[in-house]
Amino acid sequence: MPAGSPATSPGTSAIRTRFAPSPTGFLHIGGARTALFSWLFARHHGGQFLLRIEDTDRTRSTDEAVDAIFEGMRWLGLDWDEEPVFQYARRARHAEIANQLLAEGKAYKCYASPEELAEMRETAKAEGKPQGYDGRWRDRDPSEAPEGVDPVIRLKMPRDGETVIHDHVQGDVTIPNAVLDDYILLRSDGSPTYMLSVVVDDHDMGITHVIRGDDHLTNAARQINLLKALDWDVPDYAHVPMIHGPDGAKLSKRHGAMGAEQYRDMGYLPEAMRNYLARLGWSHGDDEVFSTEQAIEWFGLEAIGKSPARFDFVKLANLNGIHIRDADDGYLADETLRMMADVKGWQVPDGIRDALIAAMPGLKERAKTIDDLAEGARFLIEARPLPINEKAAKLLDDTARDVLAGIAPKLEALPDWTLDGLETAVRGFADEKELKLGKVAQPLRAALTGTTTSPGIFDVLAVLGRDESLARIKDQAA
Repeated sequence: MPAGSPATSPGTSAIRTRFAPSPTGFLHIGGARTALFSWLFARHHGGQFLLRIEDTDRTRSTDEAVDAIFEGMRWLGLDWDEEPVFQYARRARHAEIANQLLAEGKAYKCYASPEELAEMRETAKAEGKPQGYDGRWRDRDPSEAPEGVDPVIRLKMPRDGETVIHDHVQGDVTIPNAVLDDYILLRSDGSPTYMLSVVVDDHDMGITHVIRGDDHLTNAARQINLLKALDWDVPDYAHVPMIHGPDGAKLSKRHGAMGAEQYRDMGYLPEAMRNYLARLGWSHGDDEVFSTEQAIEWFGLEAIGKSPARFDFVKLANLNGIHIRDADDGYLADETLRMMADVKGWQVPDGIRDALIAAMPGLKERAKTIDDLAEGARFLIEARPLPINEKAAKLLDDTARDVLAGIAPKLEALPDWTLDGLETAVRGFADEKELKLGKVAQPLRAALTGTTTSPGIFDVLAVLGRDESLARIKDQAA
């Protein structure tokens, strides 16, 4: 993986946020929302949004996961302002800080064995005490160190008093220092721990606001004490509640805990996802549908709720449908073509984009996803003889086929194949045969699209063109 180097820390007036995923899988929806909140906050204040890949877990971190995170971020439109920082590449810097603290007497070497640590936890558990490290090497003379044992380096945490986290979402959170043990900064093999690496990287990257999940709240108390030991500024914190499923349970794959690219392939628009995720735990009055520009203008940490948000596919689909109806037809055509070719694997003939754009006003009226658009536009790419689905086949009875046989010459005689001319011909035929318009339109729809649902029948005729329309009608006529 390429190494990234953080820029020089900016002046105190610059807002700098970061998103720091671990590359052990896809960009899941909770991480995407955290990234969005950090991005919106930075953009609202004219600051910088940075990306850090926390790849210190070498057994689980993969290049594929890094690529998936980058792809998911790009699809969501969450651009970052500097080269991504790769945490593992900075491990020497992290170790340097740990050894600095050791030299200053703010950290110490601990030689406790795994067996001692396990016994320590069991004793504390039996006595109903916190099960952290008991500090047994905190004040011992180094001469007592056993031979042949590589020590860890632990931070000397304050033993009395309390640590207060001033949080923009949770308010002031007070944690007794007695429950915060002397945690490890460097492991016995010299590798830095997550707690050390995060603090050093946030400082070196000039991060002013740490916006992350509230599962990191206790970590903040530990990190604040490390920052104080280093005489570094404490960033502003905003710990965001987790996302639950619609049933209130922890978000799982059945609820929507999937990668960002999976939402793309299911047919959701990135602007709709940004809208939905922004509204998932943050609010601006009663506004439900808004643009990204509005979200940037309105966003503030004070409007993030303290309770877990609930992910709801129905609401997401409805919101996506609204964004589809507001979207440019050319943009939707391109997304639909990608869905057809790349996701569904359909054979898409050349030159279909113009027909798709022409059909889009009718297609997008009822569509909630790009997948709906692709399915609705499938008739445009089908080769003759057109496959007829079960419902359409039932509709094409003898009476319907007679209708098709009767209207074909009327359409064939049209001097110009225009919407107005087509509508006049179809309505005129219905009046002549004393039929309701639906009794003509339904057989036409079945013959032209192979389905019973489609854009308006006059639009279908116009988009398919004279030759293809007449050929399809004659294929099904009596």
